[in-house]
Amino acid sequence: MASMRDIKRRRSSIASTQQITNAMKLVSTVKLQKTKARAERSKPYFDKMYATVTSMLAKSGTIDHPYLKPQPSEKKAVIVLTSNRGLAGGYNANVTKLITGSDLKASDLLLYTVGNKGKEYFQHRGYHVEKDYSEVIEHPMFSDAREICEEVLGKYASGEIGEIYLAYTYFKNTVVHEPKLLKLLPVEVDEADLKAADSGSLMNYEPEEEEALEIIIPKYITSILFGALVEAVASENGARMQAMDSATSNAQEMIDKLTLQYNRARQGSITQELTEIIAGANAIE
Repeated sequence: MASMRDIKRRRSSIASTQQITNAMKLVSTVKLQKTKARAERSKPYFDKMYATVTSMLAKSGTIDHPYLKPQPSEKKAVIVLTSNRGLAGGYNANVTKLITGSDLKASDLLLYTVGNKGKEYFQHRGYHVEKDYSEVIEHPMFSDAREICEEVLGKYASGEIGEIYLAYTYFKNTVVHEPKLLKLLPVEVDEADLKAADSGSLMNYEPEEEEALEIIIPKYITSILFGALVEAVASENGARMQAMDSATSNAQEMIDKLTLQYNRARQGSITQELTEIIAGANAIE
């Protein structure tokens, strides 16, 4: 059995850790309120953007455009959104599992990482990180999303990569965060949209359809990426708040158990001392 000194030292150490986790929970809570509000404000726009563009493409008929057909290259670009810091529960692991657990071959992937945790994870496992944008995740801006998309779309248009994917965490609410792997290019239209389009007229473009799509698709992809960046930041803070809250609660449970052990050890020590005093007094008599 541990001595009272050991129990007291361990209890003090856990109490110090509890203060840190509680402070981190409070900081994450404040950050979550800001990022959650930003995600909720931007979500209607990006949902409408997605619905509008997919509906438009469904009504476009057969268009010979690089953004609407697979490229011959076997290489696939994946934009991975993780965090720069840990202590966020399974937030980062859930995103990386989307890629390691998918049918995508590691040898075919060119990773564009946004977040140090994702970059370090994949580099350690031999994946090729084409470019890193970890600083973007601290405070994502639309210009950041545009820069990343221009880099990736340039390689797609030149035929260096054949498909583009996005791995991020969808912010559903404060406690529910869903990891998603989306295929950005070539653009795929749902069967429901195609059936709805069959009953209507085809889309007319002004100017030419190729020129219009050259403008629309990059803006569409950039908007999707920016929406994912905003939701990823909100999800990160939500996951960290939950993780720190759980750690604080676990620390309190350990402190309570150690306090009980300390009191039992102290009571046993006092009982032993009383027994020795009584035994000594009886021996003198």
